[in-house]
Amino acid sequence: MKVIIAEDQGMLRGALSALLDLEGDINVIGQAENGEHALELIQKLTPDLCILDIEMPRLTGLDVAEIIKESGLPCKVVILTTFSRSGYFQRAMRAGVQGFLLKDAPIEELSAALRKVHGGGRAVSPELALTFWDAQNPLTAKEQEILKLISQGLSANEMAKRLFLSSGTIRNYVSEILQKLDAKNRIDAIAIAEKNGWLN
Repeated sequence: MKVIIAEDQGMLRGALSALLDLEGDINVIGQAENGEHALELIQKLTPDLCILDIEMPRLTGLDVAEIIKESGLPCKVVILTTFSRSGYFQRAMRAGVQGFLLKDAPIEELSAALRKVHGGGRAVSPELALTFWDAQNPLTAKEQEILKLISQGLSANEMAKRLFLSSGTIRNYVSEILQKLDAKNRIDAIAIAEKNGWLN
């Protein structure tokens, strides 16, 4: 199988590439240091599979996965992450990602996951799967939208105008958000939601 690795840390990218190349059935045909470069390589080299770091400059791994899906490119996607945020996982699933693995997983686990994904299966690190199961986003789409507007500094009146709601309705939403997140105030609510990846 032909594989491209996109990872902004050069040492890790080189180590992954060297270790995977030792596997008889895996051939690393390209390496990228950011999401934009990864996308160029995917379009040019048509790999079977790409390994994308979730947080990279220019385009994140999730951005690249979404573009691959929208463009109908045949390349399968495995995301590598150090973050166990359920919002990231949900966004990855929507983008059609087939693998979601921890960066510090042993190389045997990664190569086994690549084979599984290449064969049409899915692979998620067990540690991540448990975390995501426990941490479903409690906020509705409207509550997420309102919290995003709060994070942009909009007042209740400004939000009411933008969303065609009354100021009282906005205040009700805000109090519901604070209650659901067990947050002390709006700033705390934003911090909790961002930490869990619930504002993606």
